[in-house]
Amino acid sequence: MTEHRPVGGENVVRYASELIGATPLLDLVRTGAGSRVLLKLEQFNPTGSAKVRMAREMVLQAELSGELRPGGHIVEPTSGNTGTGLALLALERGYTFTAVVDDHAAADKLRAMKAMGARLVTVDSASAHGPSSVRRREVAADIAAGTGAFRPDQHNNPHNNAGYRELAGELRKDLATDIDCLIGAVGTGGSLCGTVEELRRLGSTVRAIGVEPVGSIIFGGDPGGYWQTGAGSPAGFPVGGNVKYRMIDENCRVGDTEAFATARVVARRTGILIGGTGGAAVYAALRRLVLLPAGSTVVVLVCDAGEKYLDTVYDEDWLAARGLYDQATRQRIVRLFRAYDESVRLAGSDIERAGA
Repeated sequence: MTEHRPVGGENVVRYASELIGATPLLDLVRTGAGSRVLLKLEQFNPTGSAKVRMAREMVLQAELSGELRPGGHIVEPTSGNTGTGLALLALERGYTFTAVVDDHAAADKLRAMKAMGARLVTVDSASAHGPSSVRRREVAADIAAGTGAFRPDQHNNPHNNAGYRELAGELRKDLATDIDCLIGAVGTGGSLCGTVEELRRLGSTVRAIGVEPVGSIIFGGDPGGYWQTGAGSPAGFPVGGNVKYRMIDENCRVGDTEAFATARVVARRTGILIGGTGGAAVYAALRRLVLLPAGSTVVVLVCDAGEKYLDTVYDEDWLAARGLYDQATRQRIVRLFRAYDESVRLAGSDIERAGA
């Protein structure tokens, strides 16, 4: 038998966390004026979310500071994506992890945490249409006080934002031009504010647009219910220090109907499923694109995978039962995509005629 040896070194990793980063950019739509919307597909990280980046940073820094010792215990309130990231780091590094959750979280996120060995403590949802962020926080604090567990506190831990420095570096490396607009959900503040801060430190003049669900209090206004998970702050929840308003040039609120319809249209257009907050950010980008100068580059941070929401965002019965399934909204989004596609076709025809 002939022995086959690899040429050079092998491209093999020992730990899933070594696969974090280097996520792709997808060219979603262009205009005849040369502008474009690119999706930074963070779902290609282990755990299918951007938040594994900051989970790793918070855990590693806690080890360096002595807050986490061998065999330690981590506890954190989470809607799921931070929890799956912490669950991964905990199992790799020998910690136990307790996630404080509610039934507003996507069921598959809860299943994923359990599959990785996390212990789930569930609190009742304060509202049928929103998360129990305040109560989750209280329960996590009680567990930490009673057990001595390390509580990362993703809303205020500066290593959350620092976890996205690498993401900013990837964008600079992968693009031959500066980013004109970076659009993403705000949530804890880490992904958007951390990425923007590092981009600007590296010399970018990027303009940041923060997107939140209608009903979130992060940008003020009246609180209300919403179904987008992983973003938003409900009534009574203290906005954390990682939401650095000075880093956000403009804010935008997107309703659940528009967010979920956009995610579903993107799936039909590209074959890639994105989460509801990603749908909201894409919706904001589509509406903004026509207003930007020719040749602009817009990057949307798509923070997680749509496969986590097959029984919600991508389930027509679930949407209809909550009044979130609206064909007229979907058709408006489809027409917007078609208008941009047509502008590219017309621009190409003009160039052909000019060269004739």
